[in-house]
Amino acid sequence: MNHALVVGPLALPYSLLLMFAAMASALYVGQRSGRNASVDIESVLWQTLLVGLALARLVFVLEFRLAYFASPLDIVDIRDGGWNPTAGFIGAWLFALSRARRVPALLKPLRSALMVGTVVWAVGAVVLSMRPETGQELPALSLTSLEGRPMNLAEFKGKPTVVNLWATWCPPCVREMPVLHQAQMERPDVNFVFLSQGESADKVGSWLRARKLPLHNVLIDANKQAGAAFKEGALPTTLFFDAQGRLHSTRVGELSAATLSERLQGLAP
Repeated sequence: MNHALVVGPLALPYSLLLMFAAMASALYVGQRSGRNASVDIESVLWQTLLVGLALARLVFVLEFRLAYFASPLDIVDIRDGGWNPTAGFIGAWLFALSRARRVPALLKPLRSALMVGTVVWAVGAVVLSMRPETGQELPALSLTSLEGRPMNLAEFKGKPTVVNLWATWCPPCVREMPVLHQAQMERPDVNFVFLSQGESADKVGSWLRARKLPLHNVLIDANKQAGAAFKEGALPTTLFFDAQGRLHSTRVGELSAATLSERLQGLAP
């Protein structure tokens, strides 16, 4: 169920790698087709890709504008993974066709590039969606609270549950923690569970007190049982379970208020 390629301290989500593969395929095919047609297409290809990326981000920002307007700098922080791929591909196609109307010689290489990029993305998205992700239930992991009280992760069944795998040494974990804290205060209908990976209760408790983050449901997973159970080695990783305790989706990487809202929308009350 691993959702990212982990290389040392670097975790690359497969969805991000798919986007890079689609872009690289489009650039390769477009440049080759342009050379065969004796057309300089490279600058137009880059413009097309940038327009597609910009529109994919813009449409997502508009969809979750309330969250972004509350923190405007998050709009340009694309590390949160907030994109609308459909809008991006439509925008790229429309831009390419408008350029081809002015310079007909661009039509064939642009069309070839976008068709290949679109197919690579679509096939990759289907393959990723077929991976055995959804349906896994909250595992019965025996963990301890900050106060040393034994707790079982499966006890949180009954309400939608967000499980965050994190560590105090992980910069994106630190950056997203205030967002999760705010959501925990605003959404009492959802369980937010924070599983500290490989750290002691004393260290985690001191870290939270120093930052004045009074989180609930902070559990100590000193042996990283959750990472093994979910087959996720990257931090942060956030898993979204429905009220029956079935896995609905997984986000590898940093969350913003907007991308957290997007994931929470998919959970039934």
